[in-house]
Amino acid sequence: MFQRQQTARTNSQGEAFVVGPTGTPLTLGDLPPADIGRWVIRRKAEVVAAVRGGLLSEAQACDRYDLTREEFRSWQASIDQHGLAGLRTTRIQQYR
Repeated sequence: MFQRQQTARTNSQGEAFVVGPTGTPLTLGDLPPADIGRWVIRRKAEVVAAVRGGLLSEAQACDRYDLTREEFRSWQASIDQHGLAGLRTTRIQQYR
């Protein structure tokens, strides 16, 4: 299941990273582009992992991706309550 809290570590290039939702290292450069047009589960989970790991603050993530705090916090709550499957847009009503 998705790890709730973690701390950023440093890789051999000196970049801060956290473990992403797929279990691989995730750096700022690995995050979705700021102008992302389609939010899939993995991308949402990567942004949540980056915030929880300290790569980005919640405010930075919301600014970068043009999200409301409510929308971002709903991603966090969905992960906490239902795991990654909770981020499926087709299942939002079912999980609420």
